[in-house]
Amino acid sequence: MADFLTSTHRSKWIFVPQDLKEKYKAANHRAKQMLEKYGATRVDVDLDGSLAYPELQSDAKDNAEKHSRSKPLKIDEEQLLRAFYEFKIQDVCDAFKFPRKIQASTILIQQVSMNRLTCIYTACKAEENHVSAEELGKGIDQDHHVILNNEMISLGFDLIVYSPYRSIDGFINDMEDLHETAKMVADKTMRTEAPLLFSPGQLALAALRRSNEEHQVVDFERYLDSILSRQHPAHPVSELTVFLNAIDQLVNKLVTPTAADMKHIDRKLKYCRDPGSHEKYKKRKHRSKD
Repeated sequence: MADFLTSTHRSKWIFVPQDLKEKYKAANHRAKQMLEKYGATRVDVDLDGSLAYPELQSDAKDNAEKHSRSKPLKIDEEQLLRAFYEFKIQDVCDAFKFPRKIQASTILIQQVSMNRLTCIYTACKAEENHVSAEELGKGIDQDHHVILNNEMISLGFDLIVYSPYRSIDGFINDMEDLHETAKMVADKTMRTEAPLLFSPGQLALAALRRSNEEHQVVDFERYLDSILSRQHPAHPVSELTVFLNAIDQLVNKLVTPTAADMKHIDRKLKYCRDPGSHEKYKKRKHRSKD
């Protein structure tokens, strides 16, 4: 059986908070550079899986005009966009009645910004839950060729990722009454930065503790002490509690943006990906006034 402690998930996809912030800054900076260089951030995927970038800006004036129209997203706007689509991913997975591990894998895969439907499709393959691209596209009225084209970007991914749900099932023998509530808390947790900062076991314990606060099933601190005494006797409960409190704080700060909240950000993103859409929008707006 695969082991999280020796996994690529642990070695490559668990960060300290400052490193994660730096990665967000670096990704945002790359997008700004691409916008300045090409006048757009849209990257198409050819049938052979290669990436097709926009043409280089040949004229400084043309570059300045396009740049004045297309303003790059700020980091906090990118975070809202990610939060919005992670919520949508869970909606789609619920509609298809996919198991929670598909939701979790999809959200972790989406951290590298693939098309969200491709993320779901790739997660289904990784978790051996077969669904065709045609079926997925038809179910939500999207072109399945987009899913297949973007899939090629995923070929460099690490196949196995871990979510808190299996860990919850492992702990749940002691706390059966907390099962469903804990998994609902884990659903929220997966839409925060916590999966990139903490292990699945820590995420599971944080979800169970939060569920226990509602149902009062066990003395949770004593339960943590019994776990650590059996598995990690060198680590005190207070050390684990610090991690669980940090996860709780991330869940408490979770905001689910509405479609109205996203309207301005989504328009900015469209202009960055396709500057020509700005002119189309202005023409539509002008016609509506006539």
